[in-house]
Parts: sequence; C-alpha cells; structure tokens
Amino acid sequence: MILDMFCELQCARPWADNHEQKLLAETLEQARLADGLGYGCWWMVEHHGATEFSYSSAPEMMLAAISQHTHQIHLGHSGVLAPFHINHPVRVAERGAYVDLLSGGRLELGLARSGGTEWDTFGVDPEASRDQLREALHMVPRMWTENDFEWHSDLIDIPERDVVPKPLQKPHPPLWQTSTSPESFTMAGELGVGVLCTTLLTPLESLRELLLHYDEGLSRCQQPVGQFVNAQRSAFTFVHCAESRTAAIESGAAEAALWFVNAAPKVFQVPRRFWIDVIRGDFLDGTPDAARVLESAEIHDDLDLDDPVPVIAMLNRQVAGQTLDPEEAYEVLEPIESVIIGDVDLCRKKMQGFADIGADRLMCMMQLGAVPHQQVMESIQRVGEVLLPEFATSP
Repeated sequence: MILDMFCELQCARPWADNHEQKLLAETLEQARLADGLGYGCWWMVEHHGATEFSYSSAPEMMLAAISQHTHQIHLGHSGVLAPFHINHPVRVAERGAYVDLLSGGRLELGLARSGGTEWDTFGVDPEASRDQLREALHMVPRMWTENDFEWHSDLIDIPERDVVPKPLQKPHPPLWQTSTSPESFTMAGELGVGVLCTTLLTPLESLRELLLHYDEGLSRCQQPVGQFVNAQRSAFTFVHCAESRTAAIESGAAEAALWFVNAAPKVFQVPRRFWIDVIRGDFLDGTPDAARVLESAEIHDDLDLDDPVPVIAMLNRQVAGQTLDPEEAYEVLEPIESVIIGDVDLCRKKMQGFADIGADRLMCMMQLGAVPHQQVMESIQRVGEVLLPEFATSP
C-alpha cells in the first residue's frame, strides 16, 4: 500500500497574524519533507468559501508551487470540481497539463461532483452535476491526446480546438474520481478511473462494501474514458503518529479530528442531524441507511451531551462550546479503526486494516485543524521513516 499525503490547507482558529501566508509557507515545508521521505503523492482538494476548513480554493496554483519545491512526489488533485459552472472542461485540461509540465510529469488528476457551498456559490444545478462529471471525465483525456477536439451534447458545446498545452506524461496522467455513494463508486469503476474515497469515522467494513461496488463497476468497464484503466483504490483518513500514546494525546489531534467532523456539515451543507445519525447508524449496527436516517433525523437532539454513542456525545460537547479533555477525546477515537492517531504500533495496526480491505493507497491527512506545524512535521517524519518503507515492501 502506497502512503500519500492529503491536504485541505486547513487553519483552525485562533489565527495568528498573516495566518494565510504562514499556512502556505508551512504547507510547502511539509511537502518538501514528504518528498524527501518518499511519500507517493501530495493530494490537494478544491473548496470555495470554506474559511478555516479549507483555504484550497486554487489547488492547481498550490500544486504548481509545490512542483518547484519537490522532485519525486506525485501531485494529485482530489479533485477538480467538475460542474461546468465551476470549472469549464477546457480549463481543467489546460491547468492540469501545466502542472504536469512544471512538475516533470507528476500529475494525478481527480474530478469530483462537489456539493454544498460550491453549488450555491456558482449556481450549479444539482440534477445535472453527475452527468457533467461523467462528461468531463470523457473529455479531458481526449483534450490531452487529440489535436482536433470538439464536443457537442445537451450539456455543453465545445467547437473544434487544439487544447494546449499537452501534458508530459504519455498517453496522459492517471485519472481519478472522488466518490461517496455506492452509485459513484460503481460509476468510477465503469469509467475505468481510480476511486478516491473518504472514511471520517466510518467503520472499515462500510468502506470495504463501497470498494466492492467499485470492483463491480470495473468488471463492467468495456472502454475506459482514458487510454488505460487506472484500477486503484485510495482512501483518505486522519493520521497523526506520535512517539508515544501520551504524546499523541497531548498533540490535540483527536480534538482536531472531532473539529473536522463537526465542521464538515456546514461546508457540504448536510444537516448536522443527518450527519450525526449516519455516524449513529455506523456505530450501533454498522449498516447506516440514508432513508432511515432522514426519517429519524428530527427525533434526535443534536446536542445531547450524554448521547449513548461516546463519539457523538463528544462531538456534541465540542459544538456546545465545552473544552474537551484531550485524554478523553483520544480514548473515544482510539477504538475507531479508521482514525489513525497514536504511537507507531497503533498506527501500523490501523494502516494495515486499510490494506486488508483492499486500499491500494492511503491518503494521510496530518495538517489537521489546530495541530501545530511542528507536530505535523514530526508525524510526517515518523510515518515516512518507519511505516512508509514497511508498507512499500509488504506483500
């Protein structure tokens, strides 16, 4: 299993002076370290108007900057927001090719349907977003490989053009799709692109079932959208590897992970009650069902500080403004197999769980919430020196 880095450009309050410039400088330093240690890919996301949750509103620019500070790490976009009102397919192909050329052929390009605040900001029609994602995945590799490209559909008309520049990688960089639902996992497989998925607090068994949908789609892939099938499965999760259990507790990574989960509903415009009940379904019976959750969403008190599910009680206490005890926060997340926060031995065990369910790559989010830059650097170093070589050579 390849270990990658995943970056939201995240900077939780309280903010220091010039915090945005400081964040970019720290991210470049983290990328240089990851490059020297041999991480597989540095993945950036795309969000707009997400404030402290993500400053990554121009990820291609950040990846271009990182390309000039690194030598071997691949540069991944996970992914370009595909609705045409946000990113016209021609611009996607052009910007991606620039990153590939500037980096010496290290681009990995993912596309995402997006949602939440992005749809509102850019006036996206949610009903057309999945079809636009599908068409963009068909168009971009053709723009990269054809001198005379044109496209005419009910969704978009592009007259004949030679879209330049072309990427350095031949026939073209690997293509990926960000996926969250069974339907999107199946679609990624049918299109022959790699799948990028998120775990948050999800049990690994739930992720394994989604990957089975991807495999089902791959089995039906007759003609990939690109000129080759990228049959890779990549999973994102929180990672903080400390020298000891005590140091992991003191890092604040557990509170930061809880902060991320509490912040996400606002960014993606998912009602928090819905989000909490999905987590509840995961922990109580392992079979969350969206329809059931929507029906029951009004029953549950979001801020029940004594919720029978410990992680929900902890999330509610954080939203209510209570100061969390770092050890208690850590102990709540420690049993959750998809959250990789701890010492080397625990991180190794939890990473192996991802490998066991079929993940080819693990996107490690270490720049998380308010975790200090120096502790992020130490985690990158520890994982890179100890765990990365072990997973690279494991059968």
